[in-house]
Amino acid sequence: MKKHMLMVALAFAATTHAAVPQPVKVGTTQLRPVATQTQAAAWAATVFGRHHYKVTPLDDAMSEKIFDRYLKSLDGDRLHFLQSDVDSFDNVRTKLDDAIRTENLVTPFSMYSLYQQRFNERFAYSRELLKGKFDFTVDETFQIDREKAAWPKNLEEARDLWRKRVKNDWLRLKLAGKDDKSIRETLDKRYENYVGRMSKVDSEDVFMTFMNAYATSIEPHTNYLGPRSADNFAIAMRLSLDGIGAVLQQREDYTVIREIVVGSPAGMSGKLKVGDRIVGVAQADSPGFTDVLGWRIDDVVQLIRGPKESVVRLNVLPVDAGTDGKTVTVALVRKKINMEEQAAKKTIIEVKDGGVKRRVGVISLPTFYLDFEARRRGDKDYKSATRDVARILGELKKEKVDNVLIDLRNNGGGALGEAVELTGLFIDKGPVVMQRSAEGRVEVESDVQPGLAWDGPMGVLINRGSASASEIFAAAIQDYGRGLVLGEPSFGKGTVQTLVNLDRGNPGEKARYGELKMTIAQFFRINGGTTQLRGVTPDIKMPVTSDPEGFGESSYENALPWVAIKPVPFTPSGNVKQLVAPLQKRHEARIAKDKDFQYLQEDMAELRKLRKDNVISLNEAVRRKERDALEAKAKQREARQVALRAAVTDEPADLLDAKDARSKLVPPAKTAKAATTKPNRQDDGLQADERNLASELAAEKAAKDAKDVMLQEAAHILADEIDMLKTDTRMAARLMPYLPAAKPGN
Repeated sequence: MKKHMLMVALAFAATTHAAVPQPVKVGTTQLRPVATQTQAAAWAATVFGRHHYKVTPLDDAMSEKIFDRYLKSLDGDRLHFLQSDVDSFDNVRTKLDDAIRTENLVTPFSMYSLYQQRFNERFAYSRELLKGKFDFTVDETFQIDREKAAWPKNLEEARDLWRKRVKNDWLRLKLAGKDDKSIRETLDKRYENYVGRMSKVDSEDVFMTFMNAYATSIEPHTNYLGPRSADNFAIAMRLSLDGIGAVLQQREDYTVIREIVVGSPAGMSGKLKVGDRIVGVAQADSPGFTDVLGWRIDDVVQLIRGPKESVVRLNVLPVDAGTDGKTVTVALVRKKINMEEQAAKKTIIEVKDGGVKRRVGVISLPTFYLDFEARRRGDKDYKSATRDVARILGELKKEKVDNVLIDLRNNGGGALGEAVELTGLFIDKGPVVMQRSAEGRVEVESDVQPGLAWDGPMGVLINRGSASASEIFAAAIQDYGRGLVLGEPSFGKGTVQTLVNLDRGNPGEKARYGELKMTIAQFFRINGGTTQLRGVTPDIKMPVTSDPEGFGESSYENALPWVAIKPVPFTPSGNVKQLVAPLQKRHEARIAKDKDFQYLQEDMAELRKLRKDNVISLNEAVRRKERDALEAKAKQREARQVALRAAVTDEPADLLDAKDARSKLVPPAKTAKAATTKPNRQDDGLQADERNLASELAAEKAAKDAKDVMLQEAAHILADEIDMLKTDTRMAARLMPYLPAAKPGN
């Protein structure tokens, strides 16, 4: 595959500062931009104006778009600003383009400072409300999503809005069985923590928020990455970092160890446990510890990460020690940590139908990862999604699976080349995807390696969260007739991004200006169509679990349109279309009798209604009735699960622990979660960092281990396919000539 690394040589002339609007006066502690940020903004504008796929002038019209997006990123639910605040910004609505070009970002920083002030005022008022009492017999409602609501007209209206918000927080805890004293303490601490986190916001946070308002005003998938975000993006792509192998979480003022990676320095030491609190960090050559109590989690992580083979010392308050307990010092040698959780994994699902058993090998691929730097260095063992999948396919062959399913649900993409090379594991050479540049130049990316890593039947499972490289792979498999695409329509992202390092424009200096993730091309299927906006339509359609209006490319008002170009010649591997109608019929007949699918569809219907109504009652009697109905439904489902387990294990139902058999309402589909029957945890009114860490981790594990409805059904569909092919071998040879049994001499 050809490399599309945008090399940008920028010549910058000295600039003079033009007049800009005066900042809003909000106090003496407002954050201000630094020189590297103002320069980075101007350089980014130059790059966007010359090299973006959708060149958009930085003018007054763009300024208005930036303004609206920036305002939305600050106060998207319209909870903090008053209408008068928004009106006071009118004089700068068309001046943000000037602010960027003249390297004077006082205006967006001043807007942020007023937001920060209003934020603190709202939570100060919320804490005052906790000293009083609420009347839960009144029939009033709270609006869940205020994205399209009007701004509060005045302070009185804002306070009434926040009264309802606090009242809802209180009612949730009350319904969970908390007494007034406990509720008051919990909420007061929560609101205090909100204000504490706000106080830790720095100028880089504000700058990134503003720059991303600019970048996404051009096109949805263009972003600015600050220096730290750029580092994290690189780590995510190569699935490795140099560190100690501990996943950290902020809980109140503490940095808490949430997970320890097996085989890592943290795990091998035996001196750290989940729940331990890191209160100090020191490097090998430092005589004393840096106190990190109350620090932001990313700042603590930055101290703990470091060069491989270097030493970091941690001052740790053990999980079983009180806040005044004795700390211990743990010295660890940093090593390369592989993020295996995001790597390709396999499972085998056995499907029994009558007396026949089929084995379906499932390869779950969360992202199309590639360690660019290691490959560039010539490392033989560089990390790659394609390499890992090829290895797993070899293992599945030895385990004699009948069919292979590539699970790309919620895979948002990654390295474009990996999508091409992964396709090559299933086809015998040929074009995979086309790219068209802003100039209209079309290039074809092809698999050039002969042979197949897997020559048996296969399928691809997608959902609304499958995007970009996932769509390239699924579309190629579909166009070649190589396998079945199952699930729901994909995201619809048909654009190609590259990273532009802004430091290249300022060589030799230590300052870091961040990177641009910028759209430079659009990709097209080999049949000439594009996945842009419309996504990939599955061959076998499964129940939709997402919200297409609120999630996906079509939800962006400035998304690029769907277009088509001339197809590229290619030779299909097979033709699975003839199998689609009978397989769809079997699928629909099966799920019509499947209680888990019925539960899923019921839950999605309830969520759609909740989104449409967009209000929740603040009347305790009404909420208790709603809660009791949900509990009754959960118990009914639980009883079924217990009975099923009893039938399988031959144990009496009353001896089974039914708690882990409860099903959970599928969360709002904006996040495109995989549809599963998960253990139910009634709303306890708490936030994640307010719960006991051990119980939270146990609940997450139970949810992870629960039945995956969609995956199980996908395996059943592929088992049906095997049955059809084995029943009619002549049809198999005609539709899938690449199968071993269909080749001459077999």
